[in-house]
Amino acid sequence: MYLISAYFDRHAQKVLNRYIREIAEETGNTFMTDHQVPAHLTISSVEARGGELLIPYVELLRNRVKSGKIQIVSAGMLFPYVFYVTPLLNAYLQDLSKKIYDCVKDIPEVSISRFYRPMQWLPHITMGKKLTKEQMKIAFEVMQKQFAPLEATVTQIGLAKVNPHKDLWTLDL
Repeated sequence: MYLISAYFDRHAQKVLNRYIREIAEETGNTFMTDHQVPAHLTISSVEARGGELLIPYVELLRNRVKSGKIQIVSAGMLFPYVFYVTPLLNAYLQDLSKKIYDCVKDIPEVSISRFYRPMQWLPHITMGKKLTKEQMKIAFEVMQKQFAPLEATVTQIGLAKVNPHKDLWTLDL
């Protein structure tokens, strides 16, 4: 599986990565830190034979996408295992989702997850993954104490392989 994701300005990245570390420390679930998964907003999730196949297509994003602001306003859970923070879905994110989808939708032998298509997508930034029921409760308590709404600027788009996380291509905006 490969992810096309947005990454954030230095301040937002620092805050979000701190949340990831604090959840890992308090819950004892170190999946995110062990796999060195940085805070990111996945725009598209695709299955492909290899990442090198995707690079010429994501390269089409160059000069088509720009930096933009988002408001991270809430926290939530994707049951049964994922704790996340979420931005408001604004025009910038809608446009980014559509442009990324348009770049990869017609690649032969590539499947795009139905949960990451324009208008079928729940924007979220994973803070904890593979959490047990008890760890989910602890993550919620951590975020109740720590979380504050955050403005972030999307400054980079990247293509990464998952498990373990490995960046294959990045585009500075």
